[in-house]
Amino acid sequence: MSDLDLVAAALFGVALLHTFSAKAFERMAHHSPRHGGLFHLLGEIEVIFGFWAFVLIAVMALMVGSGRAIEYAESRQYTEPLFVFTIMVVAASRPVLQGIQSMVTGLARVAPLRTEVAEVWICLAVVPLVGSAVTEPAAMTLAALMLAGRVFTPAMPERLKYGALGVLFVNISVGGTLTAFAAPPVLMVAATWNWDTAFMASQFGWKAVIAVLVNASVVTALLRRHLRAPTAPAPAEATAARVPLTVTLIHFAFLAGVVASAHHPIIFLGLFMLFLGFTQAYARHQSPLLLKEALLVGFFLAGLVVLGGMQQWWLQPIVSSLAPAALFFGALGLTAITDNAALTYLGSLIGGISDASKYMLVAGAVAGGGLTVIANAPNPAGVTLLKAGFEDQSIGAFGLLLGAALPTAVAAAMFWL
Repeated sequence: MSDLDLVAAALFGVALLHTFSAKAFERMAHHSPRHGGLFHLLGEIEVIFGFWAFVLIAVMALMVGSGRAIEYAESRQYTEPLFVFTIMVVAASRPVLQGIQSMVTGLARVAPLRTEVAEVWICLAVVPLVGSAVTEPAAMTLAALMLAGRVFTPAMPERLKYGALGVLFVNISVGGTLTAFAAPPVLMVAATWNWDTAFMASQFGWKAVIAVLVNASVVTALLRRHLRAPTAPAPAEATAARVPLTVTLIHFAFLAGVVASAHHPIIFLGLFMLFLGFTQAYARHQSPLLLKEALLVGFFLAGLVVLGGMQQWWLQPIVSSLAPAALFFGALGLTAITDNAALTYLGSLIGGISDASKYMLVAGAVAGGGLTVIANAPNPAGVTLLKAGFEDQSIGAFGLLLGAALPTAVAAAMFWL
């Protein structure tokens, strides 16, 4: 442990406190117009970790030299931030969103519920489970965009919006565990521990399905009386002409290509360049791409990669010292203040870890993935896409924590079996 390690841990702690106080900065922006722009910037959750990552690099340059600081920044793996940025833009494109929305509406119309209620349930239950095939960030993007105009509106009580947000985040986190490649915390250990999709489905998947269905059903029942049939077209069904089937299929092909190459940034970024060209060629079938929002999410995750990379010295001893049962609850709690993928990655570096400890580590990490915005990589995407529906256009960290508490308990209980 060096002085730099202590400084890095302190800055990480400051970034966490900043995240939990982001809503206070938004209120200050409204009450202090003179410095409102600065307070608004500091209140953007997507900016916080990127900002403090730059502070860390600057402090590192002063303490050990600019060369070492730049070397550290360049040594980090930024595949996940780049992938989340790319998948958000592609998944949020009008042809993809319109196609998914048509499927959801078709299913909702044959369900034994009011159509608007069934649509919300499908977005909170089915879409997170589909994340096991299309990856969690894609599922988060699609679910958030479809729920924005149905649940996260001024007419919905604030407490119910936080409840729905907590369920969405928890269900996305556990819903990706049916396969070995869709959930970031699983992906970090799958190759090292030889966990394939058959193993994930038998050990985690069926439990995740039950937890997702219970959480979605309970919160939909609470939301039910506040849901109304839309009086105007939803954003995805706007007045623009329907997208031709050929264009939609090409967009889904781009989405599939990005998902298939999720671990190879050269490939999926190349596909993204082709995708941008295609959207320009057929601009009449497009809505404005989600570039700004996706860039902010990528910036947040990149900042988390830089700050989190200096926390191994205190996190790994905690993980390696706990017995399986304690490790489950330890991972559940630590996930709230660290990215769950980073936590399981540290576990994969521990030699001789037992099979029981492996299971408990991953189970706790995915069960706690909805507690905070930093707990799971797709969460910043959900915050970015849904915050406009909350008071002050900002999502409070404590509100999210409370909203996610019960669905987290359901997921934890299932994985404890």
